[in-house]
Amino acid sequence: MVDVALELCEVTRSYRAPRGFGRGRRLQAVRGVSLSIESGQAVGLVGESGCGKSTLARLAVGLERPDSGQVLVGGRELARTGAGGRRRRSAAVQLIPQDIGAALDPRLTIGASIAEPLLIHHRGNAAQRRERVAGLLTEVGLDESFAARYPHQMSGGQRQRVVIARALTLEPEVLIADEPVAALDVSVRAQVLSLLLEIRRRRSLGLLLISHDLSVLRSATERVDVMYLGRIVESGAAHEVIAAPSHPYTAALVAAFPEPDPGARVQWVAPRGEVPSPVDLPEGCSFAGRCPSAQQDCRDVDPGLRVGAARLVACLHPLTAEPLSAQSEG
Repeated sequence: MVDVALELCEVTRSYRAPRGFGRGRRLQAVRGVSLSIESGQAVGLVGESGCGKSTLARLAVGLERPDSGQVLVGGRELARTGAGGRRRRSAAVQLIPQDIGAALDPRLTIGASIAEPLLIHHRGNAAQRRERVAGLLTEVGLDESFAARYPHQMSGGQRQRVVIARALTLEPEVLIADEPVAALDVSVRAQVLSLLLEIRRRRSLGLLLISHDLSVLRSATERVDVMYLGRIVESGAAHEVIAAPSHPYTAALVAAFPEPDPGARVQWVAPRGEVPSPVDLPEGCSFAGRCPSAQQDCRDVDPGLRVGAARLVACLHPLTAEPLSAQSEG
């Protein structure tokens, strides 16, 4: 039987639109997303900035509540448990945030920052917390002496290791890593990513890896979910989705990704126009206005996720294995 560590079921999240959009209007950040992560499974989430990835991450760890839908941790709904149950379940899913500069309190030592979740959850005495901090620092490749340092005394790569250590403090079952290497120098990205994947393997953790970098997702995850305007538009095995996209939006992401060998690039049709406003979404497929191969039914019918060849795709006319010809905008 498959052990599902985290499951999001048709979750939605909207916010009051900024002034200028009209009174009472809502910005649709996440629109009916379903996503599951098994114990030990690495799932990638990719999409343009503003598509709802970080909002989905905050819903998954319980920092925000969905307007509708369910967030299940270990098969139980996070929002419906009592205060103690919510605390235990929130400990089971931990976030590695995108902004490592803001993730650590500059007034606290590294040891105090890592131990803070233990204090909040009333775990252990002072000696036990010190021992736990020392073990976590060692696990992420830092000397125990780093516990006495402050964030400004460390490099970006070292601070990211500290953030990973703090996410492990409460022995979670799932890690949500939001662009964990995007802010790092190229020279240390591979090291930190390798560390994260090794911890995931050793601890058999579920991992949701959010990234703009398709090479990271191709090498580090088993499944990739592609997000556009608050919805999942394609989901399947990572190497298959990136090698042969079914949704035109996924193809556009692949086309924009730099390949080491330009001669090996698959040429897909580039999308046209601007991303629709999440306050005023179009009828039908939300990508139809930018899709080079859109037809009239695409503008009339909301496709939803459909079962394709060993994957899910929200497209009435998914791409075949044969690449489309390159085409300029206009």
